[in-house]
Order: sequence, then C-alpha cells, then structure tokens
Amino acid sequence: MTAQSTEAQDKSAALFARAVELLPGGVNSPVRAFRGVGGTPRFIREAQGATMTDVDGRTYIDYVGSWGPMILGHADAAVIAALHDALARGTSYGAPTELECEIAEEIIDAVPSIEMVRMVNSGTEATMSAIRLARGATGRTKLVKFEGCYHGHGDSLLVKAGSGVATLGLPDSPGVPASVAQNTITAPFNDAEALAQVFDQHGADIAAVIIEPVVGNMGCVVPREGYLQAVRELCTRHGALLIFDEVMTGFRLARGGAQELYAVTPDLTTLGKIIGGGLPVGAYGGRRDLMNQIAPAGPVYQAGTLSGNPLAMTAGLTTLKRLRDKSVYEQLERTGARLCAGLGEAARAAGIQTVTNRVGSMFTTFFTDEPVNDWTAASKSDRDLYGRFFHAMLEAGIYLAPSQFEAAFIGLAHTDELLDRTVEAARAAFAQLRS
Repeated sequence: MTAQSTEAQDKSAALFARAVELLPGGVNSPVRAFRGVGGTPRFIREAQGATMTDVDGRTYIDYVGSWGPMILGHADAAVIAALHDALARGTSYGAPTELECEIAEEIIDAVPSIEMVRMVNSGTEATMSAIRLARGATGRTKLVKFEGCYHGHGDSLLVKAGSGVATLGLPDSPGVPASVAQNTITAPFNDAEALAQVFDQHGADIAAVIIEPVVGNMGCVVPREGYLQAVRELCTRHGALLIFDEVMTGFRLARGGAQELYAVTPDLTTLGKIIGGGLPVGAYGGRRDLMNQIAPAGPVYQAGTLSGNPLAMTAGLTTLKRLRDKSVYEQLERTGARLCAGLGEAARAAGIQTVTNRVGSMFTTFFTDEPVNDWTAASKSDRDLYGRFFHAMLEAGIYLAPSQFEAAFIGLAHTDELLDRTVEAARAAFAQLRS
C-alpha cells in the first residue's frame, strides 16, 4: 500500500513468515500486521520504560504503549513487584477476592459517572455488555454510534467503524447479519444537529448513544466545544442512555477520564487498557439503578470465567494508585505539548503539510492541510505519506502506530531527552519525504 523502508531484519522476517502459517494474517489483532503502512512487523522481545527491543536487538522509543495501557511505562518496577507477589498466591481462582473490591473502590472514587462497576476481560466485552444493559434497562433496541468510532468487534459496533476496520478500507465486517446492523444508526462525529435529526426520526426506539468522548480510533479527534454537552442533553431529552467509551481515555486524560476533563456525565462508562496495568481487562459501570439490573442482582445477564482475575486486578490497582497524584497529569500535559510542538515545527521546516491533534498524552499527526474534526476529514489524510513517515521513523528507532487511524500515546517514562530524540528523528524523516 505504501512505500516501505528497509525490510525488517532476519529474525522478525522469519518469525512473521512462520506466524503467517499459524495465525490469520500472522497476528492476533489486525493492526499489528502493518497492513496500514506496509512492510514486515517487528517482533518484540522485551520492553522497559519508554522503549521496546525487537528480536533483532533494535531498540525503539515507543509511542504505542500497547495501544494505551502503559501510562507508567513498560515493566514498571512497582507493578512487576506486585505481580510477583500475586503470582505466588495463584493465577486464577474463579471466586471473589478482596482485590476486586479494592479496584472497584478506586474506579468509583475516580470516575464521576460510576456508582457501581462490573469487571470483564476486554474493552470489547465491556462495550457489548453496556449495550445489552442499555437495551435491557430501556426496553428499546436501536443504538447510535458515530462514523469512524471503534468500540470493539461486537456485531452491533462494526458499522462504519474506525481503527483496524478503517485501515483495511472496509465500511464494516462480513459476518455481521443485516438484522443486527439495521439496529445500529450512525451519525457524523462532532455534528450535534445531525444527531438531533437522528433522534427526531428514531428517538422512541433509541436505547443508547455510544461515543468515544475523544476519538482515538480514527486517529485522535477532539470534540468541538459544547458538542459533548449537546449529546448529553439530547439523550436526556429523549430518554436514551449515554455511554462513554473511555477504554482509551479513561485514567489517561485525567484521573476521571474525559468525563472529568469535559464535565459531562454519561449514564454508563466502559473502561479497559490502563485499569489492567497492561494485563487483559475491561469494565463497565454507571448509575446504581442501572448496574443493579445486571445478574445476579437483576435480569440482564453477563458473566466471565476470568473476570476480576487477580493478576489483572493487581496490576491495575497498582497502576491506579500511582495515578492519584495530580502531578502525573500535569507532567503528561507538559510532555505532550512539548513533543507535538516539536513535531509540528519539524514538519513546517520541511514544507510538509500536517495537522496534529492532541489531548493530554494522546495525539495523532495527520498528513493533511485541513482541520480533522470527523471521519470525513480524517479519511482525507495521505496514508501513503504517513506510511513513508512511519518507516523513516522506525528506521531511526521511533515506534509509532502502524496506521494513520490510531492515536499515539505518551507515558510517564518518556523523558525530555527521549522527546528531543524523537523530534530530531522527525526532522530527518520529514526531510526524506521532500526528496
């Protein structure tokens, strides 16, 4: 699809050839296959702090951070120590633990909308379960989502989705029955009037509106001023539940997530990524009256063999305790601003048109000359140019998202020295794009 840099070194190439015979596309999640940028994915051997080292011994400054969870950095000493102690007590019990209460208390204390919470095993599971709860609580069937927003691979949600679906150039996925898709209504992100029209046409049937309050899965796209407030008001007026998908933004943009940052309280919230400290996890929570409708307290069924797994709870709780300190988010804002200012200046110096969207420690550089406020604008970004930039940066030891339509992340382990090295690599990469 794009111009490629020097091919991956021998071990990564050999491992990918082996993986292609064993795993669909050679990976266990599509974006990892480098289809959005071309070339062979790097197979990682280990990671520490803000860097990863591949099987060929090349070390990269990492701005993917396992797609968001690694806000403290890879192999954080406190998280590793806590996991070591937890491992000695067993890996899974299939029974309740005190850890589940402790992490629930931490989440409820932090997130404005959450009065009760249910732990699950992934962000997809969280969004699927929240939608089922919304339908069960309202007695309605229709769901509203937004073009280019990705909420996991549940059937109801793979309609005009972003993320890996966008990378593959698909509007949705084969295998989703029309009878399911017809209950999902899509609207353009950042357009309150369009959402109002959807409610005018379907309001009595809409169970919920699900939204990434800051989009990360068409690249980082920021809500216009007043937009989230308008979405909240429309849901309230028409009796629909508002679901914030904060799998990516939860505990990243603020301790209370995007809902704290923008002062908008949804009815339900989905979480993942950071709350597991790098281990598989998800959660959904909200008002007590809604959450008490989930089994065994109520009739809306949801269950999971590994939900509340003690290792994930340990890593997550250790991480969340560190994030109580407000200076964490001040540091992330400062480093995010420093890096993105440097990237913008480097692009301008080379005469390359880019737009960088950022909120706190998540950002995307789009190769376009117009503001990116929705999927239509994001999709105009020059993907071939992004692919060339990605590979130039990769060769310089900088690991960015291997897709134009994914956010990048900064963590506490990204020092000023690493940021400056990244900007210098970007200067050289942008210069290559001009040649």
